[in-house]
Amino acid sequence: MTCTNAAGQSIDINFEDGPSPMQLALQMVGACSLADVVVGLKDRSFTKAWVELDSTRATTAPRVFKTITMVYHVVGDVPLKLLERIVSKSHEKYCSVSHSMDSSIVFDWRIELNTSEA
Repeated sequence: MTCTNAAGQSIDINFEDGPSPMQLALQMVGACSLADVVVGLKDRSFTKAWVELDSTRATTAPRVFKTITMVYHVVGDVPLKLLERIVSKSHEKYCSVSHSMDSSIVFDWRIELNTSEA
């Protein structure tokens, strides 16, 4: 299945072998917030950034998200306080995807900062 937006950009989705719609929604929350982090660190020296995601969902239909846990990983020479402010602002204000979700979802996040690759 191919989904195409008004700009003609498309993404191929395979629900049999790929992520479910809810997994895609969760991944898009991570992508949106991680984009905020990367933009916020644009003047800093870092080599990698990624976010690990976990969630819990309601047990009955509709099986909405109840909690979303995000662990941000950054490798580089970045002040932890700066990274904490950037991630906090992403959650408070900038990540449109997470703000489009139900306000009852509990978001939890933490940061793992590494100064060099393991």
